[in-house]
Amino acid sequence: MTDALVNLHTFDNRQEADLAKGALEANGIHAIVSSDDAGSQEVSLQFVRGAKLFVKREDEQLAKEVLKLP
Repeated sequence: MTDALVNLHTFDNRQEADLAKGALEANGIHAIVSSDDAGSQEVSLQFVRGAKLFVKREDEQLAKEVLKLP
């Protein structure tokens, strides 16, 4: 078992990433959202760089199925 994380998907904003995280966690998949918004001081940065959703490598396939990602 490995704890390596993979970027499952980059969403346009934090809200979409948080919704996806909730769907994954409801299915028993731990997920982490990362968005660079300067500590919530520059929220517009997430619209440029997006919000990344990370999962453990071993959960990647199941997570894609849950979120219907290619």
